[in-house]
Amino acid sequence: MLTATSPPDLIKMTNILIADDHAMFADGISSILKNEPDMQVIGKCLDGPSVLEFLGKTPVDILLLDVNLPGMSGIDVCKEVSAKHKAVKVIAISMFNEESFVSEILNNGAKGYVLKNTGRDELIKAINTVLEGKSYFSEDVTETIMKGLMNQRTGAKQAKKDPPKISRREKEVLDLIVKEHTTQEIANKLFISLKTVESHRSNLLSKLNARNTAGLVRITMEFNLLGD
Repeated sequence: MLTATSPPDLIKMTNILIADDHAMFADGISSILKNEPDMQVIGKCLDGPSVLEFLGKTPVDILLLDVNLPGMSGIDVCKEVSAKHKAVKVIAISMFNEESFVSEILNNGAKGYVLKNTGRDELIKAINTVLEGKSYFSEDVTETIMKGLMNQRTGAKQAKKDPPKISRREKEVLDLIVKEHTTQEIANKLFISLKTVESHRSNLLSKLNARNTAGLVRITMEFNLLGD
């Protein structure tokens, strides 16, 4: 990071976009970053579609992305960004420290995952680490990932013996996931909220001992979970 004494014309500014549906939280992050000489918050978005619209018009280096957004989930936003705006590095920010959320958004292109109780120093460290081309996770998130990997190994052995049991609604959600519907499309088709869809997705990942959507599809086919 360049120091504040460096000539302004030599400072390469990092353009940061904040995506969070809580305006006060976004303002808080903006206040933290405004004192960084080489970072500038160039926009704040309150929903998923606004993020994609903004990125279509303005160059962004770092996207601080809430996992739960109205209009389009953070996971779906991250997937779109990774596919269409490859220069943008995504750091997920969430109050959820659950392995399913972490693995899902990482598998859709996020380079980091930090919790919303993260302090100033760690947030700056996360941004700089990702800018260097590395990944960054809060300490608690790293522990969650490791526990998830251990549980996956244990659960995989049990899954080979006993077909997993899922509810009728979970089966409906799983069917649409397998058919590659987005979170928003699933919510619309089943007349439920985005957060309810994410909750069902999280439960399915846990019950089926899967790390991501590909794992859900594989296990669904292995046990014919959508059969009659």
